[in-house]
Amino acid sequence: MLVNLPEKRYYSIGEIAKAFNVNTSLLRFWEKEFAEIQPKKKKSGTRKYTPEDVANIQRIYHLIKEKGLTLEGTRKQLKLKHSLKGTWL
Repeated sequence: MLVNLPEKRYYSIGEIAKAFNVNTSLLRFWEKEFAEIQPKKKKSGTRKYTPEDVANIQRIYHLIKEKGLTLEGTRKQLKLKHSLKGTWL
């Protein structure tokens, strides 16, 4: 999936959810399930996602929504990618 986001330092959870056409609750769930997504949080709890977070969300989205992998399968693929230091997507 190609994500159409303007280039900037931080994105809100709403911007990310809209770009990927998912609910904000799914992003919060993935944040708990995958260590690769670590948005910065303000004192108020507002999440701010970096471009690196967006790239990681895009990888996770691709594996789960487009390839149909389970959460465990996605974790294994991400771990394999990190161990091989390969690039994809």
